[in-house]
Amino acid sequence: MAMAVANHRESNDNINRHLDSSGKYVRYTTEQVEALERVYSECPKPTSLRRQQLIRECPILAHIEPKQIKVWFQNRRCRDKQRKEASRLQSVNRKLSAMNKLLMEENDRLQKQVSQLVCENGYMKQQLTTVVTNASCDSVDANPQHSLRDANSPAGLLAIAEETLAEFLSKATGTAVDWVQMPGMKPGPDSVGIFAISQRRNGVAARACGLVSLEPMKIVEILKDRPSWFRDCRSLEVFTMFPAGNGGTIELLYMQTYAPTTLAPARDFWTLRYTTSLDNGSFVVCERSLSGSGAGPTPSSAAQFVRAEMLPSGYLIRPCDGGGSIIHIVDHINLEGWSVPDVLRPLYESSKVVAQKMTIAALRYIRQIAHETNGEVSYGLGRQPAVLRTFSQRLSSGFNDAVNGFNDDGWSIMHCNGAEDIIVAVNSTKHLNNISTSLSFLGGVLCAKASMLLQNVPPAVLIRFLREHRSEWADFNVDAYSAATLKAGGFAYPGMRPTRFTGSQIIMPLGHTIENEEMLEVVRLEGHSLVQEDAFVSRDVHLLQICTGIDENAVGACSELVFAPINEMFPDDAPLIPSGFRVIPIDAKTSNGQDLLAINHRTLDLTSSLDVGSAPENAATASNPSSRSILTIAFQFPFENNLQDNVANMACQYVRSVISSVQRVAMAVSPSGLNPSFGSKLSLGSPEAVTLALWICQSYNRHLGSDLLRTDSLGGDSLLRQLLDHQDAILCCSLKPQPVFMFANQAGLDMLETTLVALQDITLEKIFDESGRKALCPDFAKLMQQGFACLPSGMCVSTMGRHVSYEQAISWKVFAESEDNINSNIHCLAFLFVNWSFI
Repeated sequence: MAMAVANHRESNDNINRHLDSSGKYVRYTTEQVEALERVYSECPKPTSLRRQQLIRECPILAHIEPKQIKVWFQNRRCRDKQRKEASRLQSVNRKLSAMNKLLMEENDRLQKQVSQLVCENGYMKQQLTTVVTNASCDSVDANPQHSLRDANSPAGLLAIAEETLAEFLSKATGTAVDWVQMPGMKPGPDSVGIFAISQRRNGVAARACGLVSLEPMKIVEILKDRPSWFRDCRSLEVFTMFPAGNGGTIELLYMQTYAPTTLAPARDFWTLRYTTSLDNGSFVVCERSLSGSGAGPTPSSAAQFVRAEMLPSGYLIRPCDGGGSIIHIVDHINLEGWSVPDVLRPLYESSKVVAQKMTIAALRYIRQIAHETNGEVSYGLGRQPAVLRTFSQRLSSGFNDAVNGFNDDGWSIMHCNGAEDIIVAVNSTKHLNNISTSLSFLGGVLCAKASMLLQNVPPAVLIRFLREHRSEWADFNVDAYSAATLKAGGFAYPGMRPTRFTGSQIIMPLGHTIENEEMLEVVRLEGHSLVQEDAFVSRDVHLLQICTGIDENAVGACSELVFAPINEMFPDDAPLIPSGFRVIPIDAKTSNGQDLLAINHRTLDLTSSLDVGSAPENAATASNPSSRSILTIAFQFPFENNLQDNVANMACQYVRSVISSVQRVAMAVSPSGLNPSFGSKLSLGSPEAVTLALWICQSYNRHLGSDLLRTDSLGGDSLLRQLLDHQDAILCCSLKPQPVFMFANQAGLDMLETTLVALQDITLEKIFDESGRKALCPDFAKLMQQGFACLPSGMCVSTMGRHVSYEQAISWKVFAESEDNINSNIHCLAFLFVNWSFI
């Protein structure tokens, strides 16, 4: 640091001197420096011509050599660089000093906690019950009648507030709670903060402390506005507020939070919030639940809420030397896990989930605001950060509203499909003003939703795949319909005209949080008109989308992909009707294995409903029971008054199709091979893939008397690799009344313009046009009779509608060869397209 300052001073001397004609250093005059500074402000690095022009235009610089002018600009740029570096080092030094102070306090707290535990250890056997009762700061008030009586008067509320303050401070900076470091969240100079969790007897707790470059009062204002940063907060209402007499305020709050899935009711809280300042200049906002019923939901939605308890929690904000603040956050709640199915209880009893959704989210949001305030964040399309944050919040709350379907928002259940448990709810026009006043022409909005259990599927990987490969699960024409219906002149919207979508998407980033845990973006789906007169008119559909939780190392983090059609002009007040996916990891918990397959008959199990083969017998035992998560899907569809039933049927079919596609995607991204017939498992090194490659080659030789590959001595991975890299397209389809493709080499995927995941959606007849299907019929009969058939040159169609020509096609039966080659069974049909090309 001292060296940087010394260099800075030396550069100041050098920059103001130049060599005269006699070779001596002469100081620039004030007028000369001003002239040079004016040019530098416009162009810090002028060209040789610009420097010569400067000398001609400024007579006071005429006797200075052009080389000396060049040196002056070099020194001036160097001085600017040194200033910036010195400023950066000072900022880093302040940050490290504050972090060091924070770590020293944390170390002192841990030492006190160790001493306390050592003292208590001697009495543990004899007085276990007494020690737990006395040491726990979580114990419920022993006399609820006393709390009820105190809560009826200002003096009683002040007493409760002071008690809440003391308990909160003992958790934030004392030893009242046995905190354990949050897995995967190591403290450091560049980390968000220090995070800890605790599993308590009557609730779960999370704690965070960190450094933020905002003033304490600004932080207090942000944290008290909970709906702005807590995405699960549906509403927060202040019923009563009065001064506490010591400069603080006491508020009585009623808060509703969303349920994360369709499988459990939402939660609400009736709490007291106390805001005050301490003698050392710190600010405190603490909160706890009050006894008694207090405020509650409307009668129409009372059955959709369960009253939860908030134990003493809050925020401690201390001003930091040199600017900024040190924040301590404690969240301690009891979500009443008894009210949810057993398999969901770990979700409601997980301190990691509370930490990610509340504690870490609060600290990250404050840091985001601090970076935006300091101008350290840039956003796309020229939008202000506040506008983009509002878009993110609207997408998130709209998706949560669809998942929960509260009656007081106007939602009512149309029907629940018992076979697949797809719930269809409807919201009429009179309630759509909450979304936008411009939707009065609509008959309403339908929502088709479902929740299901995933096993051994990483949530971050699944959401990332769904984001990057939309064509694998989405129907672009449905997106076009939703976009068209949101316009007053829906039938004039280009999306309603005959359109073919190319399957490609362009993701245009708008902004992201400083740690990239959330991304806001616009997705453009490219489409082309099938009407000749509109051939050159764009038929693209635009979606506004947020993607969160794609970091695989984030413990307990929820992963989401939420999107909504939006006008291509992207107005700030655009109506948004979001749809999307949410995947929530569930901690391992000892329970009956049957609970994993049936959550009160309200869960779809992705791994049990696939019709692409049987899983290995040891798949269930080999899978890790801790790798479980709940996937919630909710899709909303606007409709006109006379089309409600038609749209409801379409919504059910579409969501059923999405679920089927997600099943295949989930199996594809699962790290454990649960299905030997599934496309993406037939990759290099997979035993099933090697076996199928061997069967294909052996059956080809058996029927045609020649080798499919150039070398017949290949085995294992080498044989599979040569088959995958074969120049001709090789595809395999199942033996069903309607054959479906199950495997293809790289040339086959290129010819069909598809992927291994989407391959199982393609039937054999789908790649031929009408004439091609007629020509295939006699050859297909010959294939089934003699085991192989040679087809003449012809044409087929890719999944993108492009025609493909081939010189010859060969088809043969693939046998699952047994050891004696006698009891071989037909496994599938193989096709070889020779010298294919696009027309």
